Amino acid sequence: MYRYTDFDAAFLAERNAQFRAQVARRIDGSLTEEEFKPLRLMNGLYLQLHAYMLRVAIPYGTLNSAQMRQLAMIAERWDKGYGHFTTRQNIQFNWPKLADVPDMLDALAEVGMHAIQTSGNTIRNVTADHFAGAAADEIADPRPVAELIRQWSTDHPEFQFLPRKFKVAVTGAPNDRAVTAAHDIGLRIVARDGQIGYRVLVGGGLGRTPMIGKVLADFVPGEDLLPYLESVVAVYNLLGRRDNKYKARIKITVHETGIDEIRNMVGDEFAMRKAAFAGIDQRMLSEIESHFAPPAYETGGTESFDITYAINPAFRAFVDTNVDKHRQEGYAIVSVSLKAHGATPGDATAEQMRVMADLAETYAHDELRISHEQNVILPHVPRRHLPRIYAALRRAGLATANIGLISDIIACPGMDYCALATARSIPIAQEIATRFEALKLEQDIGPLKIKISGCINACGHHHVGHIGILGLDRAGVENYQITLGGDGTEEATIGERAGPGFGAEDIVPAIERLVHAYLDLRDDPEETFLQTYRRLGIAPFKAALYPAEAKADAA
Repeated sequence: MYRYTDFDAAFLAERNAQFRAQVARRIDGSLTEEEFKPLRLMNGLYLQLHAYMLRVAIPYGTLNSAQMRQLAMIAERWDKGYGHFTTRQNIQFNWPKLADVPDMLDALAEVGMHAIQTSGNTIRNVTADHFAGAAADEIADPRPVAELIRQWSTDHPEFQFLPRKFKVAVTGAPNDRAVTAAHDIGLRIVARDGQIGYRVLVGGGLGRTPMIGKVLADFVPGEDLLPYLESVVAVYNLLGRRDNKYKARIKITVHETGIDEIRNMVGDEFAMRKAAFAGIDQRMLSEIESHFAPPAYETGGTESFDITYAINPAFRAFVDTNVDKHRQEGYAIVSVSLKAHGATPGDATAEQMRVMADLAETYAHDELRISHEQNVILPHVPRRHLPRIYAALRRAGLATANIGLISDIIACPGMDYCALATARSIPIAQEIATRFEALKLEQDIGPLKIKISGCINACGHHHVGHIGILGLDRAGVENYQITLGGDGTEEATIGERAGPGFGAEDIVPAIERLVHAYLDLRDDPEETFLQTYRRLGIAPFKAALYPAEAKADAA
């Protein structure tokens, strides 16, 4: 993984000292909250429903054990003993005191971390496939180019005040685990005639106007990528709406201007900007790539794994559900669920963070990943160590075998924390998880992605959930709309709204009816919810959701 240089350290020290002075001016009254707002947002500090919230960047989701332990220390010393991992592969601390934030930022800098550009109308934290560098289906590791984009975009003088926030995601595999089509720019590594390049998608995004990104360029050679990206952002910076924040995202710019005209404008801009790079980006990339060499893989038998797998049903369930194939023989990718039944999705206590850090350092080449699905990944695990890892996770309450199942729910903080939310997300996620745990149906249901947002901003990605839930305020009462058939993979699709919403007391029974309908409708136990939905369409699922209407129609 990337290690900060002396330049990086000096840059962070200067930024943090600057913000420390700004915080002092806010506390002594020299700055009003309105004057302080743009300054704090440039450093990842929000004012939420009950307190400030600090959003810490985890670029492309990659951490080492020292960084995870520092996050644990920060959670205990300056927060309430836990952190919340987000769909942007970041971590949020929800209860810091303003006076403590500069100390928190200095503590982050000690381990090469920061909160820069985790907010504001600028290029946000660059996200990537959480299996990057380990996945068996990977064409190339996307993290080096993600780091290149991070360095290029940080404090870029032209792009600090864009029309709206701007999000970039990169994947290196044909199976898209980074939801690239729902980003302002999505990059997919592709191979053509033996050359590695990038398919560039533009104009994706969720929120109140959900759109799937359009292909702007089918193949951009690696040496052209950065000037091409700069050209895209420059065109958006020129054309993007600044009169209406709801129409300011690049998806609206693409929709209003047309993808062909955007492509022509980007091409003209690229022709002018390309020469300015003069290969410096490729020299930077070459240096960055040296930080992402594969680990020194171990060799050794898997007897302990084989025996434990044969005799321990709980371990077997964990492996079958939470462990994925690694590109290296004898290795595995382990997903640690932060979705224990009834827990808050994405939350981890300081002690749990330390457990995961210890496991990474001892057994997994000192590397962890944060997924956009709010779980933690040990990407390089010798299979012979899996029994020990499982035992330690179980003691820490982290061995829930539900990755990809109905209780592995993405949920935004909702009205429990967020000042923008119009409904609660966390309690709904908890109720769904505990209900289906009680029914003992999770394994029978199979792969099913539920995503919940507490407002139209869609931080829970509900539009691309197989079942999406959107919480809204209807005359002071929480109301939950359901969308069906969404997909965040390489076959990205926006879900279709099923019909009228449900009250808070009715949403879980509605989901239960929906799932029972699927179990009755599927051709065989191997047919997933999404496959059944695509085969039959929305009609039979609407009938399950709204039985009174279906009965009236039949009459």
